[in-house]
Amino acid sequence: MGHRKILFPATHLGLFFILYLLSSPCVSFSFPFVKPKHHKINGPIKTLVVLVMENRSFDHILGWLHKTRPDIDGLKGSEFNRVNASDPYSSKIFVSDDAVFVDSDPGHSIQAIREQIFGSNDSSANPAPMNGFVQQAVNMGVPGMEQTVMSGFKPELVPVYTDLAKEFGVFDRWFASVPASTQPNRFYVHSATSHGASSNVRKDLIHGFPQKTIFDSLDENGLSFGIYYQNMPATLFFKSLRKLKHIFKFHNYALTFKIHAKLGKLPNYVVIEQRYFDVKIDPANDDHPSHDVALGQKFVKEVYETLRASPQWKEMALLITYDEHGGFFDHVPTPVSGVPNPDGIIGPPPYYFRFDRLGVRVPTFLISPWIDKATVIHEPTGPTTSSQFEHSSIPATVKKLFNLKSSFLTKRDAWAGTFENYFRHVRLLVMIVQRNLRR
Repeated sequence: MGHRKILFPATHLGLFFILYLLSSPCVSFSFPFVKPKHHKINGPIKTLVVLVMENRSFDHILGWLHKTRPDIDGLKGSEFNRVNASDPYSSKIFVSDDAVFVDSDPGHSIQAIREQIFGSNDSSANPAPMNGFVQQAVNMGVPGMEQTVMSGFKPELVPVYTDLAKEFGVFDRWFASVPASTQPNRFYVHSATSHGASSNVRKDLIHGFPQKTIFDSLDENGLSFGIYYQNMPATLFFKSLRKLKHIFKFHNYALTFKIHAKLGKLPNYVVIEQRYFDVKIDPANDDHPSHDVALGQKFVKEVYETLRASPQWKEMALLITYDEHGGFFDHVPTPVSGVPNPDGIIGPPPYYFRFDRLGVRVPTFLISPWIDKATVIHEPTGPTTSSQFEHSSIPATVKKLFNLKSSFLTKRDAWAGTFENYFRHVRLLVMIVQRNLRR
């Protein structure tokens, strides 16, 4: 009975959100329901599960793994920022391994991130110096924030991630798509653009965003998708997902996720959304400061174990990433050149951001029985010399992994690095083809 009471707030809020959006004037009602056509997937992965956590940098979560895993580009302990980024004699604040589960929320607006990356309003430096995290934290006026942003977790305090990195794959060159806050980056995960959004503007989110998504591409090719939400499905900020024909693609996580996994009924593309709202009866488990990281670890473990026990596991991959770095320090320079604007849209005043550089590096895992143990994935090998792993790599890989006939969504996912070749079966086929070509 107690468990049922805990479920009610998230269930009611999520259902209310769906019904509200479906009843709004911007909702498109599409009839009839079209039966999916058959589409052949050639590779070993038939289901890709995507889980996007909130607001933590790579160094903050995984940086200290470097001590026992030198193959991972993490922290040595000598990294620091000065209190005044432009003063070479200013006090230094070094990285530390004393991050705690519940802590203050650092700055992560587009202007705060610019200061963190470049140490000033001048964003022309290449490579990016990554020297303004402490300075920006001090400017917030929150006592101790300068130590908070330079802190990281001891590996034993994030045991789920430590074990996943040991058993599967971890990217140490995966970046947020845009140096901005949550929703712009979440848009890139599924549409390879934020359609000009560089911040979370409530009226724009309610109105909805019109760009084509990977969900549309999957639907065009007769493949299935599903969103398993807890508080609310943030994917409904895409207008195309508000069509009535997609209403049964949204599932309450607590009520259906484990059942669908156990029955082997998970769709081809699965999006899992956390509890974003921190309320006493149902605390948040998304890792967004000041939410409890221990609850995030528990949630990730639950998702992994549910999928691991599914009959679909042998044909499945789980990708876990973070929407953006949340203001926490990372030592790897953010890519600032060779990044294409996805669709020619420029951001709003006063910054007029051109979407031609990436955000800060974030923790990202690739989990599958097809991944070699303790794999570390560095920079991609293409499709261009400047390509990087970033959130647009997800729709780009889905296109290749599932053999989609649809075009790339934007110039950004056409440019982004893809990870389909890290599954053993695919690599074997590539090697066989290359060997035959050499004969």
